[in-house]
Amino acid sequence: MKFEEILVIVTVLTGLVWLVDIFIRAKRQPNKQGIIKEPVIVEYSKAFFPVLLIVLVLRSFIAEPFKIPSSSMRPGLQEGDFILVNKFTYGIRVPILGYRLIDIHKPKRGDIIVFRHQDHKDLIKRVVGLPGDHIKYKDKILYINDNPVSLTGKELVKVSDDIIAFRQTETIDAKTHSIFTNPAQVIIQYPFDDFMVPANNYFVMGDNRDNSNDSRFWGSVNDTAIIGRAFVIWWSWNGDLLRFWRAHISWDRVGKAIE
Repeated sequence: MKFEEILVIVTVLTGLVWLVDIFIRAKRQPNKQGIIKEPVIVEYSKAFFPVLLIVLVLRSFIAEPFKIPSSSMRPGLQEGDFILVNKFTYGIRVPILGYRLIDIHKPKRGDIIVFRHQDHKDLIKRVVGLPGDHIKYKDKILYINDNPVSLTGKELVKVSDDIIAFRQTETIDAKTHSIFTNPAQVIIQYPFDDFMVPANNYFVMGDNRDNSNDSRFWGSVNDTAIIGRAFVIWWSWNGDLLRFWRAHISWDRVGKAIE
């Protein structure tokens, strides 16, 4: 069960306990000191409900934190980056269900979005195809409506001890970002590398093109699965909570806008 689902359930339960207490409060008898003693569950519900409600509203309609889980969005986003996801950009949605209540903006090509995948995991990728687009990926080149996307530069960089990659600048709808391609990775045919994007769906890809589980493997993302648009890195470190003393904080990445 996802944190948001647990948060909704606990918020509703504490709110109901508080509401029921309002109707039965008058029936309670005071003790010898003339004090009406509330049950412990009521005390806790009244204490936690306002806090839980504020957190729920912020996470559901304003912003939600997300941790980059893999290297699929390198070089722009790295493992250990903690980002904020704008929940308001694409409209106000029903928590958990994802249905849009108020429409504000639609995702654009080049946006980096967080969404709920078919296997119930939250993933982060870049939108490259809009509803009605013809997307093709051939010979490590992205085509949108039969037009090849502009790629400039080809800098060879060391990603890790045993991996090197070409770093290039990709331009989609006048917006630029960096991508990685692995020269050692053979060209393969993906299940969805020639695809017409259905209505209310989006084609997404990782910037680390040869190391990304994205729409090329499992198809498009439905609008109802979109959580929001990634917009800033608020924290970045290369450790975990169990080995925090060995972690290295990347101060130069903190506060960095996500392009």
